[in-house]
Amino acid sequence: MINAKKHDITEDKQAYTYMVECSDGSLYTGWTYDLQKRMKAHNSGTGSKYTRSRLPVRLVYYELHSNKIGAMQREYAIKHITRADKLKLIDSQPAENTVYCVSLTNKKK
Repeated sequence: MINAKKHDITEDKQAYTYMVECSDGSLYTGWTYDLQKRMKAHNSGTGSKYTRSRLPVRLVYYELHSNKIGAMQREYAIKHITRADKLKLIDSQPAENTVYCVSLTNKKK
């Protein structure tokens, strides 16, 4: 019998790498399949242990990737750059991303 690896359908699903700014000014980086749902989770205190005590958070940066592996690799890379470089990354994102970040942050719960 051949032992074939089961194909994970999420390997082909688009995913996001994102950064949020916490209420204390710190930056948190993560990845998700659904930005809107993830922001709601963060701001309800269920998003991550780190952001739970630093509410509210606001989305300041995101990138779209073709799959979760790409998003996770980018998350890892961003977590290893300096704060100054993270701020440069935030400032360099396309205008439409900035507009979406603001609109998602201003949405009512």
